[in-house]
Amino acid sequence: MKIYRFLSEEDTSAFCHKVSEALSKGWELYGSPTQTFDAAAGIMRCGQAVTKEIEGSYHPDMKLGQQ
Repeated sequence: MKIYRFLSEEDTSAFCHKVSEALSKGWELYGSPTQTFDAAAGIMRCGQAVTKEIEGSYHPDMKLGQQ
């Protein structure tokens, strides 16, 4: 079964580390990264979708970050 996550973070090295950690755990990039200006906070935010094949079936209480 394929599961999906959307990673987001302020546009700093923390975002790159978050994506790199997911890749090191077997997640794969899905589509292109995105970037937007958060006017309320006055900062840029980045996002990246990732997917991963896992055993079993999906259930809403899964901790996707621990997969």
